[in-house]
Amino acid sequence: MIDARHIQRARAELLSSRPSTTIPSMAAPASPPTNRVDVFWHEGMLKHDTGNGVFDSGMDPGFLDVLEKHPENSDRVKNMLSILKRGPISPCISWHLGRPALIPELLSFHTPEYINELVEADRDGAKMVCAGTFLNLGSWDASLIAAGTTLAAMKHILDGHGKIAYSLVRPPGHHAQPAQADGYCFLNNAGLAVQLALDSGCGKVVVIDIDVHYGNGTAEGFYRSDKVLTISLHMNHGSWGPSHPQKGSIDELGEEEGFGYNLNIPLPNGTGDRGYQYAMKELVVPAIQKFEPDMIVLVIGQDSSAFDPNGRQCLTMEGYREIGRIVRSLADKHSDGCFLIVQEGGYHVTYSAYCLHAALEGVLNLPLPLLSDPIAYYPEDVALAIKVIDSIKTYQKDTVPFLKGV
Repeated sequence: MIDARHIQRARAELLSSRPSTTIPSMAAPASPPTNRVDVFWHEGMLKHDTGNGVFDSGMDPGFLDVLEKHPENSDRVKNMLSILKRGPISPCISWHLGRPALIPELLSFHTPEYINELVEADRDGAKMVCAGTFLNLGSWDASLIAAGTTLAAMKHILDGHGKIAYSLVRPPGHHAQPAQADGYCFLNNAGLAVQLALDSGCGKVVVIDIDVHYGNGTAEGFYRSDKVLTISLHMNHGSWGPSHPQKGSIDELGEEEGFGYNLNIPLPNGTGDRGYQYAMKELVVPAIQKFEPDMIVLVIGQDSSAFDPNGRQCLTMEGYREIGRIVRSLADKHSDGCFLIVQEGGYHVTYSAYCLHAALEGVLNLPLPLLSDPIAYYPEDVALAIKVIDSIKTYQKDTVPFLKGV
């Protein structure tokens, strides 16, 4: 349990180090601060109504008095929003208004035929585009805002206005493939941002996806490219149907020029904090050091947390905090401290917000936690996770050309 005095001390240190409001001299442009997270948000994304039913099915079986909200509902991001506005990390947050994406911007990642399908579906009214994924009144507008807000966050970094930006968006996007919706996702927000970075002069971009599910859409979009290294740490769930044919297995490595630049890290259920830290140290960090990216995109989902209804990976706040620290260290070394964070899953309405707060504490390299964990302690057995991670490491070193000799 974290001592309350440590939290009070950390808060005092945070307040003393909050970004200065002093106007810099015109003689030399000031470097963007590294003790600030620029958060991009637009309330129009709350209008995406995913409905009620049995879990994410939208089905009313007729014998339940209480139908739960769809897991991807607006309450989850309302708590993420409020914890950043009123939680102890708030002095380090700078707020920016998001915007809708323009249709031509979407074509950098998605096919024209697919975008036309979504436009027509929106015009026709409510529709389930694939299992659990509902395009209802307000959904398309929210999707455009999520995509545009993420593009705005990336452009903010590329234009030199900030080092660390966080796109707080819904609907999520990392399952959306160039021509296919999937897993609550319509537009691939992170994929669009990656392509913007490439088009703006970044030679190489790495995507680190820690959502509990395989970031199949992002991987598919860059599967034949050696300019984007996609790394996904996810629950070993395999394919889940026609919209998600990818398995997320270690042998899905990319094709043609992109062979070896899609690294999947399927982890056993219950991997936990120490298992994820081991995977980051043994697999993620060496690959990124070898790849030497110009830009880093952290795709974050709090559905890898303990008690999330959609996952069983058992990360706690400290696990997210440490991942934030590791990614910040990688950015400081490879991308001049610049990286974009894109929100994906995370369906426990309360704990997802706490884990987001912890991740950003790690990103900011804060010396002590600002919030104690309401779970406080979760038992871990890391032996199986280490065994699996070591086997993945051996496979990648033997199979991936650019990792040989690492």
